[in-house]
Amino acid sequence: MAPKVLISDSLSEAAVQIFKDRGIDVDFQPTLGKDKDKLAEIIGNYDGLAIRSATKATEKIIAAATNLKVIGRAGIGTDNIDKDAASKKGVIVMNTPFGNMITTAEHAIAMMFAVARQIPEASASTHAGKWEKSKFMGVELTGKTLGVIGAGNIGGIVCDRARGLKMKVVAYDPFLGEEKAAKMGVEKVELDEMLARADFITLHVPFTEQTANILSRENLAKTKKGVRIINCARGGLVDEEALAELLKSGHVAGAAFDVFAQEPATENPLFNLPNVVCTPHLGAATTEAQENVALQVAEQMSDYLLTGAVTNALNMPSVTAEEAQVMGPWLKLSGHLGAFTGQMTDEPIKAINILYDGVVSEMNLDALNCGVVAGIMKRANPDVNMVSAPVVAKEKGIKISTTNQDKSGTFDGYIKVTVVTDKRERSIAGTVFSDGKPRFIQIKGINIDAEVGRHMVYTTNTDVPGIIGTLGQTMGAHDVNIANFTLGRADVKGEAIGLLEIDAPAPAEVVAKLRDTGLFTQVKPLEFDIS
Repeated sequence: MAPKVLISDSLSEAAVQIFKDRGIDVDFQPTLGKDKDKLAEIIGNYDGLAIRSATKATEKIIAAATNLKVIGRAGIGTDNIDKDAASKKGVIVMNTPFGNMITTAEHAIAMMFAVARQIPEASASTHAGKWEKSKFMGVELTGKTLGVIGAGNIGGIVCDRARGLKMKVVAYDPFLGEEKAAKMGVEKVELDEMLARADFITLHVPFTEQTANILSRENLAKTKKGVRIINCARGGLVDEEALAELLKSGHVAGAAFDVFAQEPATENPLFNLPNVVCTPHLGAATTEAQENVALQVAEQMSDYLLTGAVTNALNMPSVTAEEAQVMGPWLKLSGHLGAFTGQMTDEPIKAINILYDGVVSEMNLDALNCGVVAGIMKRANPDVNMVSAPVVAKEKGIKISTTNQDKSGTFDGYIKVTVVTDKRERSIAGTVFSDGKPRFIQIKGINIDAEVGRHMVYTTNTDVPGIIGTLGQTMGAHDVNIANFTLGRADVKGEAIGLLEIDAPAPAEVVAKLRDTGLFTQVKPLEFDIS
């Protein structure tokens, strides 16, 4: 059955057509997002939800979304999505960070021009029949210093445009390396230095715990007298009350804001102050940008629902379509290894250590990690997936470590998972053969070669004669058919293990009968998702 997607905001008709062309069953209800009760009533029918800013994907909505797999936001900001609730539910949250980069950067530059030359006030005055030529004395941008807070995608474009205007650009961004800054032609500085030097300051960071109120009252007081401040990023980055006071005192010469702490902004301390330009969150409001983000979100959601490719996800590592094709068998293997250790471990897990060897060490390890952790967590919570598993593990205080190394043995590549508890460490390794089938190759340090079956029985015993006969006779007596049978041992007369693939789940009486023989130190039925 085709996946179903609900579009609850106004998106381009071209996006609707993309879903249809990709074989997605799409329901286009562009005003539904404003009716949260109706949305909660029907959201359980859909695999995907495509939105803009009007729809609020709250915890209540996500709780009602029993089949939901992905939420796609046509745009950058995801403040209207409860990402914690989505992650815990295993729902991927995607955005389209590149579709409106140019548009938002251009708006910031336009706002900088507007506040530098007092264009809105001059326009209003001239429309009113006045000719106040001497009243609107502006400043040039050429030769001025622009301070950029956040030199990422959009900030980087602003830096490039500002350099084209012959401005000096200084950037504060903890994630900006010196080499990248040099290539961009900007000077990397600390925040206090930027505040002291900048004639104009523009913000291009998301709203997070680290960036909230980054231009606080204290930091605004450190700015150069006569500075002009532009915010086309997110509301809440600037102390608007403190900025209003500094505008009134003349310390700040002007401000241009497209975003506000409270939106819709029907009132604000910055409103009606001289040389303050305000626009109603227009950063991405161009025909080109809206078309771009709509098309991108439709493509991204279709790719995920149809192929498993993950692009621009905020709560899961991205996996390209090409990676998904190559990594598919390895992702399955990571889940099987996790499932084995999860089913074998009865006590609380303290740590999960994952080793990647050879060809697999060059793949998307973040995604593979999620596969392992999801496999482990499924025993306690069958609904957990690659999105929610890391959240669950973190809540339980489980430490996850990863090691990758060059090819070290017979296989071109393999994954080894070790689970640590207070009582023991348990490890299993696996690989993918040329036929694309995952295989277990080592358990507890004992080499084996076992295909992964849907229904399996794992046994341990001392290496003595009669084990194979006992297993075969017991299974046969209870009409259990053995599809594959793999044995391995550490040393002669030492510890041995067995993995049996059977056609149906192992009956409880069979497990009990094997345990009662006294030959086995452990008998454990296992189940694997091999779909």
